[in-house]
Amino acid sequence: MSQWGDLRHPRDEAAAAAARPEIEPERYEMTEGAAYHFGVGRRDFFRVTGAGIVVFGVLSQTAAAQEAPAPGDVQRRGAAQGESGFAAEEALPENIGAWLHIAPSGAVTVFTGKVEVGQGVRTSLAQEVAQELAVPLARVSMVMGDTARTPFDMGTFGSRTTPTMGQRLRHVAAAARQLLLQLAAQHWGLPAAAARHLRAEAGAVVDPQTGQGLSYGALARNRELAAATYFRQGGLTPAVDWTIAGRSVPKVNGRAVVTGEFRYPSDQTLPGAQYGKVIRPPAFGCRLEHVDAGAARQLPGVTVVRDGDFLGVTAPTLAAAERAARAVKASWTPAPAQPSNADLFAYLRAHAQTPEAPALQLRGSMAAGLRAAAHRQRATYTIAYIQHAPMETRAALAEWRDGGVTVWTGTQRPFATRDALAEAFHLPRDKARVLVPDTGDAFGGKHTPEAALEAARLARGAGKPVRLQWSREEEFTWAYFRPAGVIDIRCGAAADGRLTAWEFHNYNSGGAAIGTPYEVENQLIAFHPCEHPLRQGSYRALAATANHFARESQMDELAHAVGMDPIEFRLKNLRDERLRAVYQAAARAFGWPGKKTRPGQGFGFGGGTEKGGRVATCAEIVMHGGQVEVRRLVTAWESGAIIDPDNLRNQITGAAIMGLGGALFEEVEFAAGKVHTDRFSRYPVPRFSGLPAIEAVLVNRPDLPPAGAGEIPLVGVAPALANAIFDATGERRRHMPLARSSRV
Repeated sequence: MSQWGDLRHPRDEAAAAAARPEIEPERYEMTEGAAYHFGVGRRDFFRVTGAGIVVFGVLSQTAAAQEAPAPGDVQRRGAAQGESGFAAEEALPENIGAWLHIAPSGAVTVFTGKVEVGQGVRTSLAQEVAQELAVPLARVSMVMGDTARTPFDMGTFGSRTTPTMGQRLRHVAAAARQLLLQLAAQHWGLPAAAARHLRAEAGAVVDPQTGQGLSYGALARNRELAAATYFRQGGLTPAVDWTIAGRSVPKVNGRAVVTGEFRYPSDQTLPGAQYGKVIRPPAFGCRLEHVDAGAARQLPGVTVVRDGDFLGVTAPTLAAAERAARAVKASWTPAPAQPSNADLFAYLRAHAQTPEAPALQLRGSMAAGLRAAAHRQRATYTIAYIQHAPMETRAALAEWRDGGVTVWTGTQRPFATRDALAEAFHLPRDKARVLVPDTGDAFGGKHTPEAALEAARLARGAGKPVRLQWSREEEFTWAYFRPAGVIDIRCGAAADGRLTAWEFHNYNSGGAAIGTPYEVENQLIAFHPCEHPLRQGSYRALAATANHFARESQMDELAHAVGMDPIEFRLKNLRDERLRAVYQAAARAFGWPGKKTRPGQGFGFGGGTEKGGRVATCAEIVMHGGQVEVRRLVTAWESGAIIDPDNLRNQITGAAIMGLGGALFEEVEFAAGKVHTDRFSRYPVPRFSGLPAIEAVLVNRPDLPPAGAGEIPLVGVAPALANAIFDATGERRRHMPLARSSRV
């Protein structure tokens, strides 16, 4: 069948909707099998668990099991679905004390399973609680990502922290405020009707008529606060009345971060802790056959651990551990035949798993839409594998004590990591604890528990705490990558610029933002999963980057075909008023259309919507031969009410910088089961010296609830640059990264 062969699809939108997965298909890492299957010998078994009878808490390897609420965590089961398709309101405790504690001193502690990985939520969540509880921000501290102290959480991904956890904590804080008002009224002997004039302010309840006041600390000694149930029945402070939220505030822990005092996962240690190193196979798919560890075991303080295909060492220092790892002689089975990046896209197309994939969106008739078109186009776009390239590589510190294991690690999914530990080591859940210190970047790449499992297995073998940090080469080789993809588009537009047909097929990279925001009567949109040669999974913005790149590049090409300005063409086919406003805001700030003042200059635009946000990016570039110099990026962004303007600007600016690398030059090169771009010297990322002027335009909508902004601001960068290159050269580049030649 040709790439444009007719496919059979569900013939109504209800069937198409039913076929949509609940979790974006590009979250491949969430359906992986166990990273390790550790054996437990009788001696190890009793050393870890004691001689009593143990009922194991072993989990299945499905994403559903990983995402299901833990027994005992549930008081009521909810089922609301968020825009992203995740269960936004999983079953979680409803008593205030599970989420918030007020000490006699008036200090407020907030508990959440969300984690801080550079997106600023430790600060923004604290702002929301301080606002609703009416306490100074300095009194609020956050306990995050501790599976022994915080309520169950699916994980920190999908731009869901602000719209789900932020809203939940606001309701908890608002309920606590109302209860404190009631407790103060009872203390003063006021009837309910007479107590309506009481005010909560600065961590106290005040009676403006008498001038008397009671601190929260004094009131919170009453156990009613912890046991009370919070309800989502309004009572939240409108965004227009915010005084703590809605303003830029210093980053929590900011001074410790910039002075080097802050301790990230890779900085964690314990007295007597050993250093661990894992001995990796020479290529993907190799199995461990034989080990000669005699020389390594002769080194002072070294322990060698083999468990199935797992092989590692521990030593008193990192240098000693590296020396011991080199001393181990291991033989592996040959790597199976595997494709390289040179034949990647042909491989993906040839290995589509479901050639008759269900449509994600289907409307009208493509044949009728193409007949009505004055301009018809077909194009194919390709997207390379790229690295997450976090500043902090995977790291973990593990300690066994009292028949259980505690791991400090940088993960976006602490509860899933806890469950993986329980399964791998045949433990009850309550014998595995995961704590997540604020982590040096993740970008969707730290969902899986390998480092935690490796550190825990080495610690069990050594009988001492073990700290483990992946090298840059390990991070760039053995972590998962953003999925590569092939995208086929067939489309048409009438002579007046009205879209008449839109067909869009994504192979492998994913379904995030695959639907078009533009109005078109006849459309067919489908995602085709494929067998893939590399380990792949979530990445900041998921496949929204790939899908926006292809869609917005093709929209630009259609605009030129019908002779319209690219933004005017989009606006003609757009009814989403929020998105229209963002497009117009970006155009005004950029001064669209730009005036060319030098040879090789070009201007481009790209935008769209995903996960509740609206984005538009304008780019100015100058071509120097075949090289692209990016001079200026302007991104307008709207995600409802803004909680912290400075942090939002930081997220938009960081997304623009990250988007530059993926758009222009980042690409994983691999062959014969080996990754060749295994360090920064072989894998370029944006550097400060090469950054353009970047402007973030914030469109505040205090009438709308806040949405997440950690991911989607980057998706306009690649199409804006591709369209600017076309404007400068007349060349339409359809492969990302754009600085490489076409890979169709």
